[in-house]
Amino acid sequence: MYKKLVGATLALILSGCAQVPVEKQDARDPLQSLNRPLYDFNMDVLDAYILRPAAKGYIAITPAPVRSSLVNFTTNLAAPTDAVNAALQAKPGDAGVNVARFLVNTTVGIFGLFDVAKTLGLEHKDEDFGQTLGVWGVGDGAYLMIPGYGPSTARNLTGDVVDNVVLPEIALSTPQTILVFALRAVEARASLMSQEKLLNESLDPYIFLKDVYFQRQLYELHDGNPPVEEEPEEFDEDFLENL
Repeated sequence: MYKKLVGATLALILSGCAQVPVEKQDARDPLQSLNRPLYDFNMDVLDAYILRPAAKGYIAITPAPVRSSLVNFTTNLAAPTDAVNAALQAKPGDAGVNVARFLVNTTVGIFGLFDVAKTLGLEHKDEDFGQTLGVWGVGDGAYLMIPGYGPSTARNLTGDVVDNVVLPEIALSTPQTILVFALRAVEARASLMSQEKLLNESLDPYIFLKDVYFQRQLYELHDGNPPVEEEPEEFDEDFLENL
């Protein structure tokens, strides 16, 4: 469940999450019989014994300014990928902003450790290849729970492979790519620490996480203005932006 940091969204009605969920066939999740055991494995084994302890240790020994610089560094590394995807989505303005951010932060910002571009009004434009495929009309495909990775869909898994493996490999070695991925994963899990109560207190965490995931994907695909059939109540934005 630890993808790169993304913009927040409005989602789920909390009162609805507090009710006993009714198990029914979900067309988005035809592989639920496989996904649920994988979710349990991710949460009860990998997260409980590896990722959460690593995140707690990371918080304990890493000063906040250092954590901020690491986030800036990994975000800056993704700027060229963001720019390529923005261009593929016919967003030349966003592509230009990401290129400018990369140039400014890599130089003046000392390899991206400091987000100087933001102080100049160049806000990060987060775009990925999963969104690009969505803009091109490719559907979500089946919901997937990936061991050690978390929720995804057939479309977004393809996009993540392109964004996190194919494109970075052009500039980074395999060990460097793995290190960057690990930094992002631990930081994202650390950021979720204060929000995990929402998941733990839901009566069916699997359904809760799946619904939040699809709401977030819809938010990203429509650049923060998804079509709304019913007016949702406010949901905790920090949880969504660090999922």
